Amino acid sequence: MAKIDPVQFTREVRQEVAKVTWPSRRETLITTGLVLALSSLAAVFFLVVDQIIQLAMSWIFGF
Repeated sequence: MAKIDPVQFTREVRQEVAKVTWPSRRETLITTGLVLALSSLAAVFFLVVDQIIQLAMSWIFGF
């Protein structure tokens, strides 16, 4: 059974975190903006498709 050494674990975690490439503030803001813009675009797209389907169903069933 392997021994659990908290000190060694902490040391290894710090080594791995040092290898991570963190995005700059500018990259984070650009990515966030793109996510918000594409989410809005998808919302508008599905709103339009939903309205078209609703119109078609009311035309077909005569509501």
